[in-house]
Amino acid sequence: MKTLISLLSFLFLAVSVSAPLQAAEADPDTLRVALLPDEDAATIIKQNQALKDYLEETTGKNVELVVTTDYSSMIEAMRFGRLELAYFGPLSYTLAKSKSDIEPFAARLTDGSATYRSVLIGNVEAGVKTLEDVKGKDVAYGDTASTSSHLIPKSILRDAGLKENSDYSEHFLGAHDAVAVAVQNGKAQAGGLSEPIFKSLMDRGIISEDKVTVLTYSDPFPQYPWAMRSDLNPDLKETIKNAFLNLKDDSVLKPFKAEGFAPMTDADYDVVRKLQKSLGLGAS
Repeated sequence: MKTLISLLSFLFLAVSVSAPLQAAEADPDTLRVALLPDEDAATIIKQNQALKDYLEETTGKNVELVVTTDYSSMIEAMRFGRLELAYFGPLSYTLAKSKSDIEPFAARLTDGSATYRSVLIGNVEAGVKTLEDVKGKDVAYGDTASTSSHLIPKSILRDAGLKENSDYSEHFLGAHDAVAVAVQNGKAQAGGLSEPIFKSLMDRGIISEDKVTVLTYSDPFPQYPWAMRSDLNPDLKETIKNAFLNLKDDSVLKPFKAEGFAPMTDADYDVVRKLQKSLGLGAS
């Protein structure tokens, strides 16, 4: 029964973000809050009930958590005013920004830093221990609009002289956890994903270090941003921003693997735009 309820809830949310376009309200009664579809949708909704409760308490609004089918759907939902705020990856944010009047206002803090890394992993049994070993293999990525599960690992492989669909075959699996599992099972011999998600999968025993090895870590990149519609009521925008910057509740922060949120601006993501341009991954 719980599984059925979760499925019906997810289907309702999916329909709501694909509904016909209506004029976006500056001070709506309900805040539609999108979360990245990095893992199973029902799990994400369940894990973030504390966030829903916290935002309802601090903003005085009803809150509807939304998990779209993929990154592109999330970008389009924001573009057409079907969301008030969303938790983007750096690349999906820059893509959404190019199509929407939105602004970032906070990013998660981990170990005192608002940056994170991507990790490239290899299948131990397949003998993939270095970047050079990736040649001729199958490489798993997450979503095409993912920073740490596509943009960054692809750039690392290119810097190592390995080009997709020439030196290796690329496969998009949608979610970070799917990438790690595919590499562990040998369906892909290498893959890229977010370091925090990879560590979480290791800590939970979903991925074994006997089967998966780290090939390399990326340089630090700006963390996943929270962004909101720029045309929201100024007082509401300030309330939302303060709600995140003053957030201390561990039950809310745990799903984000964060110790808090730090203020961010659009300029912080110029480094992502530069890398995006170098790989020819512009907005479509």
